[in-house]
Amino acid sequence: MISTPFGSGYGTGGFGAAQRNQYLEDSVLSAPPARLLTMLYDRLLLDLGRAETAQQAANWPVASENLLHAQAIIAELISSLKTDAWDGADGLLGLYNYAFTALVNANIQRDPALTREAIELLEPLRQAWHEAAGAVPAAATAGPRSAAASPAAAFTSGVPGAGAWNAQSGAGTGSLGFG
Repeated sequence: MISTPFGSGYGTGGFGAAQRNQYLEDSVLSAPPARLLTMLYDRLLLDLGRAETAQQAANWPVASENLLHAQAIIAELISSLKTDAWDGADGLLGLYNYAFTALVNANIQRDPALTREAIELLEPLRQAWHEAAGAVPAAATAGPRSAAASPAAAFTSGVPGAGAWNAQSGAGTGSLGFG
């Protein structure tokens, strides 16, 4: 038997799929902006790793599914990027657009080298966002969100360029599914 945060065993006595999905949805909806961004990057790189493995095994349906989900995450990052918030935002937008195009081509051409290129491009960003999120004091990201204060304020104070990410809920497509 395996013990997990969702219960013990393999589906006996633990959470069902519906409860697990509700837990994941609640985790996403209640995450502070810094954590939400790192969750997006973590899932993005997980999808890319899975896609690359599937491409190398010529498992094209699995590769395509993961590449499409990675593209959806990048589209969310693009849509929530405030390009007028800092000087480097246009460069980050260009990088996102390049990675998005590489993933489209990786899927169409069934080319794991393009998937690898996107991984190598995005992994340093994932690490940088994790470091930035870790630099934010815990008190600044904890607690209920106030309607009067911007939810991004806790994350963006003291982190150069961090305000370029739009932390307002509902700002993007919202259909990423972290499951």
